[in-house]
Amino acid sequence: MKLLFTLALALTFGLLEAQAQHEHHTTAPAKKQTKPAVPPAPTKPASAPKKKPVPAPAKKKAAAPAAPKKSPAPGTTTGDHSGHPMPAPATTQQHQGHPMPQDTAKKHEHHPGMVMEEGTKTQDTTRHGGMDHSMGGMSHAFSRNLPMNRNGSGTSWHPDATPMYGYMKHAGDWMLMFHGQLWLRYNKQDIFEKGSRGGSQLDAPNWFMGMAQREVGKRGLLRFSVMMSLDELTMGDRGYPLLFQSGETYGGGKRLVDRQHPHDLFSEISVGYTHMLNQDMDLYGFFGYPGEPPVGPPVFMHRISAFNNPESPLGHHWQDATHITFGVATVGFRYKQFKIEGSNFTGREPDENRYDFDKPRFDSYATRLSYNPNQNWALQVSRGWITSPEPLEPEEDVTRTTASALYSRPLAGGGDRFFTSAFIWGFNGGGHHQEHSAIAEANLQMDKTAVYGRYEYVQKTPGELDLADQFDHHDVFDVHALTLGTSQRVAHFANTYLTLGVQASVFAPDKLLKPLYGKTPVSGEIYLRLNPGLMMGGSNAKKPTTGNSMQHQH
Repeated sequence: MKLLFTLALALTFGLLEAQAQHEHHTTAPAKKQTKPAVPPAPTKPASAPKKKPVPAPAKKKAAAPAAPKKSPAPGTTTGDHSGHPMPAPATTQQHQGHPMPQDTAKKHEHHPGMVMEEGTKTQDTTRHGGMDHSMGGMSHAFSRNLPMNRNGSGTSWHPDATPMYGYMKHAGDWMLMFHGQLWLRYNKQDIFEKGSRGGSQLDAPNWFMGMAQREVGKRGLLRFSVMMSLDELTMGDRGYPLLFQSGETYGGGKRLVDRQHPHDLFSEISVGYTHMLNQDMDLYGFFGYPGEPPVGPPVFMHRISAFNNPESPLGHHWQDATHITFGVATVGFRYKQFKIEGSNFTGREPDENRYDFDKPRFDSYATRLSYNPNQNWALQVSRGWITSPEPLEPEEDVTRTTASALYSRPLAGGGDRFFTSAFIWGFNGGGHHQEHSAIAEANLQMDKTAVYGRYEYVQKTPGELDLADQFDHHDVFDVHALTLGTSQRVAHFANTYLTLGVQASVFAPDKLLKPLYGKTPVSGEIYLRLNPGLMMGGSNAKKPTTGNSMQHQH
């Protein structure tokens, strides 16, 4: 069965690559045919005489047949938008009745809320429901017919109303993007030293991600992505203190407990290709070494609901820890707002050498069903059959099941004003693992000021907390945590934000753990964060992928 599944994945990638090669060689004639349709030259003489009062009635009759000729043209970039006819002059486009100049003005926002800096070239900016999101490839990473805002980590989905932070540049047919965060932080766990498991540290968590994508032929979409982290340099091989956190090892097989592990230097090197069957259906393939299989929601550092929180969730290894997997092959199919995916990947978590490439095993499998009912919600359920994820327990496999609902909504005034939230459940089963986890997190961004919070519930075993010699192997501990924080942007330069923030967490451990951790340990941290500024705000369109119009915000 495993061999057949692997062969099916390989065959699918082969077919996708063959189709891409075929359409790449047949693209040029199609582009030449569509170019003459862009400038509406035939209507120039008709619109100019409209200013003369005497011949106006005669000219209107002559211009009337011209509109039906243009409206059926399927390949033009100045098509009918929401039933409004397009004006004749070649220097303007009409979007919901607002004439727009072809020359891009400074801070001109393109749907869905994209801030275009001065000098950026102007093209047809999006396609909803079959309209091209071109802008040099300004579409979703795995669909030519979905908005870029839906991009999550790996192949996951965000709500379409999710804002994006990053830098963008066009180089020929390629669209290039860069995302990332760099924190400078002082972190103190168990501030009042009620237990014996706390710690403090000055560190600098970080991650950086670059992506390139372009259209291939009339139906293809090719993308590459690289994600890196210098965590081990800025935090050490033990990562940073975090009460009740567990997962992975350091120092020759020692268990990391009450600390969050550093991430690998290369967290993702991936390639993906999508073939558009029609505007409602896509077939795509994804390969990463490392990469992210379809297990869980977008990973925490890519969720805008967790944007201002530098800490990893305590349920990370129950929900989205497979985001760094050395060997991933995924195929997926989209039908309108539904998506189904299957993947063959390496089950073993990254080893403690953060600078190498682990051995690919392709011994595990996963599937995920995603659904975006409207622009504000993204829903998913997924299951991964993970072979030997922990090196300290190599004989134990884990069946990981997750479900999540992500919500995003822009606030009045647009721009960097929005509310985002996430509700996530994760369950590790198999062997002696039968533990649940849950998260409810939210972020209210009010331009420069943000208020955010996270509630967590997670079940931990004695082995995970390195307490196997003190408790029965089958014991399960319930842990609750509540984090509240606020941040303030203190500087903005070159589309880059510098933000000052502070947060505190209070924990409610299982009664059996209180002698070690204290009754209600409290942790806190203060930080500075450097990250790219707002690139794309959330769309206000009610039907983000099926509407017939593009709305430019002023």
